[in-house]
Amino acid sequence: MRKSLIRFFLRLVTRMAVVLLALTGITVAAENISLSARSAEQPCCGPVTPAAQAILTVLDRSDVEHLWLNHHHVNWETGQPDKPDNYSGPGNHTHCSAFAAAMGARLGVYMLRPPQHSQILLASAQTRWFDSQEGRQAGWMRAADARHAQQLANQGMLVVISYESPDRHRPGHIVIVRPSLISLERLRAEGPYITQAGTHNLLVGNAATAFAGHPGAWPDGVRFFAHALRQ
Repeated sequence: MRKSLIRFFLRLVTRMAVVLLALTGITVAAENISLSARSAEQPCCGPVTPAAQAILTVLDRSDVEHLWLNHHHVNWETGQPDKPDNYSGPGNHTHCSAFAAAMGARLGVYMLRPPQHSQILLASAQTRWFDSQEGRQAGWMRAADARHAQQLANQGMLVVISYESPDRHRPGHIVIVRPSLISLERLRAEGPYITQAGTHNLLVGNAATAFAGHPGAWPDGVRFFAHALRQ
């Protein structure tokens, strides 16, 4: 009888130990998942500096959602229509490159723009120019990838993502990277937050969506460029 009780007690203790170990494992796994989730939500690319905030202010005041509109010929600096609404000649399509150049001008940064190049097919020309000797001498540098581009934007550099169309008769595209506290997970999934003029003007969008109309552009066909602001 005593031996039976001892065996029963040992089996009970063993089962309790197994249950405790299982519960401990579940708790540890849950904690690890929670830590991973929190880590994924952390900003990937450093704080938004005061200089970066100044860039955001310029972008947010641009009124890009109502200016540089598709199907209008516009003044590249202001985005205001400068021809009648029924104008259907050259230069009445999208204005991504004019908008980027205008924001650069407001921040004291030069990029290829009128009158040095017309607004027609300007984005592809800008992409080539950034990477040229002239572009580098003007202060532009390559960023290695989306994360590096976001880091530079958060530090207060003007950062663009640009795409040169492989067809010289079709437009490329260019957007401005918004300084932000984006997470690494979202950055990898969608690219940086951006502001653009285009088929759809966006004060806040993401790079993956912005380049969706250009097959082969995002993520492997684009380039990242940055320019320091004047102190």
